[in-house]
Amino acid sequence: MRSFWRTLDGTLPRDIALVCLAVGVIGVSYGALAVASGFAWWFPVLMGVLVLAASSEFLFVGIIAAGGSPLAALLAGLLVNARHLPFGLAVPDVLGAGRRKVLGTHLMNDETVVFALAQDEPERRRATYWLCGLGILVCWPAGAALGALLGSVVRDTDALGLDAMFPAVILALTLPALTSRPLRRTALAGAALALAVTPYLPAGLPVLAALAALPLCTVGSGEGAVR
Repeated sequence: MRSFWRTLDGTLPRDIALVCLAVGVIGVSYGALAVASGFAWWFPVLMGVLVLAASSEFLFVGIIAAGGSPLAALLAGLLVNARHLPFGLAVPDVLGAGRRKVLGTHLMNDETVVFALAQDEPERRRATYWLCGLGILVCWPAGAALGALLGSVVRDTDALGLDAMFPAVILALTLPALTSRPLRRTALAGAALALAVTPYLPAGLPVLAALAALPLCTVGSGEGAVR
């Protein structure tokens, strides 16, 4: 086990620690927004431990706070977390086996997968995945707990600008993926569609309606190959 962690040399542990700290800071805004939106203090903490997926948790809380139905919030969260399917196919060697695999799967998120895939050696990839995953498992709920305490004291979180954190996080998670013209076209069309139906649909449903733009992603996808 000691040799397992010794593979994490150089600046990698520091980089992982900084990412986990940043996740904890975002967790503070999540906890504060959740409590200020009417949720009990323990709800964002429990969600942080059991779901451990920042974007879907932000989306769930945001939809419910806006008056959307729990079903719409649940479907939107599942949609966002659908990216874990290709994640699992990309890093099957780091999850372990048996009960350990269950925990390893729970720790799967954007940060753990990105750090793991950046490593060349299998042992180093596995150690990186687990260190980052366990760090986030601690920092995300801890940040949510601190934010819940802050939200209980400061009722008007808009005064601190925390209300802007939710769309900013979603935007930050989305932009790096828009690397091709078809993806950018699809994202813009989906955003336009969601904005167009917002006045007519309950909160949460415009996000799901944006899925109608997905066929555009296949149109012109072979442009690069033709050139």
